[in-house]
Amino acid sequence: MQNRLTEAIICIVGLGYVGLPLAEAFSRHFKVIGFDTNAKLTKELGLHSNNKNLSITNSPRQIKQADFIIITVPTPVTKSKEPDLSYIEDASEIVSQNMRAGCTVILESTVYPGVTEEVMRPILEKSGFKCGQDFKIAYSPERIYDINTVSAIRHIIQRLFDKFLFIVCRYYYTQFVTLVHDYPPMLPLKQYPRFSAYVYRCR
Repeated sequence: MQNRLTEAIICIVGLGYVGLPLAEAFSRHFKVIGFDTNAKLTKELGLHSNNKNLSITNSPRQIKQADFIIITVPTPVTKSKEPDLSYIEDASEIVSQNMRAGCTVILESTVYPGVTEEVMRPILEKSGFKCGQDFKIAYSPERIYDINTVSAIRHIIQRLFDKFLFIVCRYYYTQFVTLVHDYPPMLPLKQYPRFSAYVYRCR
């Protein structure tokens, strides 16, 4: 990670209705890499962007530059009413092959509890890095729909084990989020059922 948080590089993986506005919001304060596997999409976005802080690419090698990697891919529902995690799995595979030591990987897709650690984490550890030592993971439910509503979004943060990571998460999210709540550390998520859809988990 960069020595100064303001110099951190952020990579958004997935430039859909959540990822693109998120990338644009972060680019107000940081250098941002917007990555998507859709070459046609990235070419079109690149042609129409004059944002010097936002680099649009379909090259996964660019991910290695990032201090924070935020996965914002869709999770459609299958015919059997089960969430399709294939996009998250594919994105995690790409990240695992291109992440660098010291980065933080954040999942910002609509998923059920446990996906971050039970699905994303093992795939990321294929990189040879160990979660908690060589990289960190976190989860934030998607709450962004267009660039005009970003500044009005509120996130509740539950601090778990890593005080430094909590500070980092709070710092870069408060760059454009109006209000951040800090819930007490080490408390199970199930104790906050009414807020479970908004909890931001850091490890």
